[in-house]
Parts: sequence; structure tokens; C-alpha cells
Amino acid sequence: MKQISGGVTAAKGFKAASTAAGIKYKNNRKDMAMIYSEVPCKAAGTFTTNIVKAAPVKWDKEIVTTSPFAQAVVVNAGIANACTGEEGFSYCSQTAKAASQCLSIPEDSVLVASTGVIGMQLPIDRITAGVKAMSVILDGSEESGTAAAQAIMTTDTVKKEVAVQFEAGGATITIGGMCKGSGMIHPDMCTMLSFVTTDAAISKELLTEALKEDIKDTYNMISVDGDTSTNDTVLLLANGMAGNKEITEKNEDYQLFIKALNFINETLAKKMAGDGEGCTALFEVKIIGAETKAQAVTLSKSVITSSLTKAAIFGHDANWGRILCAMGYSGATFDPEKVDLYFESAAGKLQIIENGVALPYSEEEATKILSEPEVTAIADIKMGNASATAWGCDLTFDYVKINADYRS
Repeated sequence: MKQISGGVTAAKGFKAASTAAGIKYKNNRKDMAMIYSEVPCKAAGTFTTNIVKAAPVKWDKEIVTTSPFAQAVVVNAGIANACTGEEGFSYCSQTAKAASQCLSIPEDSVLVASTGVIGMQLPIDRITAGVKAMSVILDGSEESGTAAAQAIMTTDTVKKEVAVQFEAGGATITIGGMCKGSGMIHPDMCTMLSFVTTDAAISKELLTEALKEDIKDTYNMISVDGDTSTNDTVLLLANGMAGNKEITEKNEDYQLFIKALNFINETLAKKMAGDGEGCTALFEVKIIGAETKAQAVTLSKSVITSSLTKAAIFGHDANWGRILCAMGYSGATFDPEKVDLYFESAAGKLQIIENGVALPYSEEEATKILSEPEVTAIADIKMGNASATAWGCDLTFDYVKINADYRS
């Protein structure tokens, strides 16, 4: 497997487009994107666990479950189309109908996604005009894919995309993806719109299983602020244009596919955690030496969601007591008097506690390590061989500023 440049247009047969539809933003910034496959795709999806589900989530769940194939995705930024009732759901249908007419594909092969302010109705005339504008400029270039990744941003500060290639079934298979996510991010699933495309030939059953299993160790392991969104959507489209022998069983080719998919999803997940609203650092927590995977997951998630720990990371303060405290109230059982804790970054690695007791470490060295843009805390609980990794970010003054006036 090798990483290549690009995103959703990296795989054969996929095109993208973007436009400034004027949905909410007044500065003529692009706020709509479209992904299109030259041929029908097998589709898989995972969605928010929030009981309050946005209209596009309901629409996409139905399409992924019942439609024979998918071929296009229409995404808008600025307005989430959540808590909008029957009118909001009808706009999903109208968006799909517009794409169907412009692209000459079935209406039930069009997926939709929205991100932005909750409770506002979409300006459907601008949405349909945006669909028409994008349908005639669809392009398979890397630049077009990157522009699409930029168009779906809201409070994101950087575009998020990645692509890889690997050999399987006698062909070169490519997987690419783009996502957006910066705030209202918390398991399960974490808040995001993520779109992954591949030219692999694979059965719908294995495609669905691969995605649902992989999100457990990727998107479900990030948190920015403890709020689970109404719009979480991950869509995976496979058009089979790589020409590989179709993957229909869990053989070596399938293992290669899930390894590549994991790289895509983990990379995108970390990009979201590292771009949390107002943050200055990606905060990674590794629990090792656990008795079970579930125990490690619970402990790592508890630490990355601790507001006090996140504030300490922002202050470059090696306040290890907050980490041990967060582990203690997680609900997982362990012996605090056996825990070893380390901080690590590009500036070095430092053990802070041994068997639950502080070591005589250098505060200056700890601050140096914690001042890097990517910081890791490693806790060894010495109970077994299981492990888990979670990703979050620091908590800063700017997080409050961004969310205090988000609607305006």
C-alpha cells in the first residue's frame, strides 16, 4: 500500500465539482460539492446515533439500504437541514430529482448530505441551481476533488482528503476520501461528513461489513467537545472500475482492502480531531497493557473527553493527575497503583508516573514535549495485551468564541 496525492477523485471513474450556491455565506465562497461515478456503485453507509437525525441522514439510510446502487452525492455547507420536518425531507427528494435530471441517473441513486446551522430550511431554489451548475463541470482531476473538499467546510480551517493505492486481484486498486468536521464531534459516531470512493470490485455485503467494523477504531475514537451531531454520515462507494477479481469472501484481497480502508478512515479521523474548533494540538491517548479491547477503548475515550485534561494540554501543563482521574471515573476497572504514564511528541518521550506515583521528571522538558502540535499520552495499565487509541484536541479560549456566535 502506498499513499498518493488526491481524495475522492483519485479512484477510476469518479468525478467531482463544487460551486458557490449562496446557501448561507455572503462572500461568494463555495458551499456545495458533488461526487459522481461514471458507472453505478455499491454503497455502504454509517450514520449518527443521535435520536435527532437530520433529513439527509434519513434519506441516505433509505437509499443505502434499499436502492440497487448509488451514483452521485450532493453536499451542501451552511445549513444542516436538521429539525426541519416534512419540508426539510422533501428538499432531499427535490435535490435528488434535480441531480437525476441533470445526470440522467435514477433519483434513488442520489445521496445527499448537509452541514451547518440546525433548524433553518434550505433555500431549495439555490440548491437545485447549484446541482445544475455542478453537473456540467464534473471533472476527475485532483484539483476538482480538492475544491470539493474545501467547499464542504464550515468551521474547519483546512481541507481534509487522502488517497492510497494497493495491488489486489490482479489490479491496482485506489481508495480516496474527503471529510469535514471540526466541532460537535463525539462518539458514536463522531460528527462528520465523510465520503470515501474506491474503484475496487467488492460485494455490497463485504463493503458494508468493512465500513461498519472500521469506524469502531477510527471515527468512533475521536472527540472534540462531547457533542454528537444530528448529521453524522460516512458514505463508501465502490464502482468496480479497477478491474480486479470481485472480492466476495474474506480472503487476502479483502484483508488488503480493509487495511487500506483503515488507513483512509484513520487519517481522516485524525485530521478532524487535529482541526477541532479553536484547537492548537492533536491530542492522542494510547491505552496499552489492557485486559480487553473494550476496557482500553473506555479508558482512552474518557481521557480525550476530559475538559480538565484538554485544558492542561492547551496550557502545555503535565498535569498527569487529571489523566489518572479521567481513567478512574471511566467505568473501567484497573489498579491505579500499577499505571505507568508517558508523554510523547516530536520533541521526545518522558515518563511521568510509575506504578501510579510521580517520578522526578523535568517540568521544563515536559512543557517542551507538550508544546508540539501533536501530543500523545501513553498509559500502561499492566493487565494484559489489549490496546486502543483515541484522538481529541486541546480546549482553548477560541472554542468558546467560535461557538458563542456560530449562527451569526
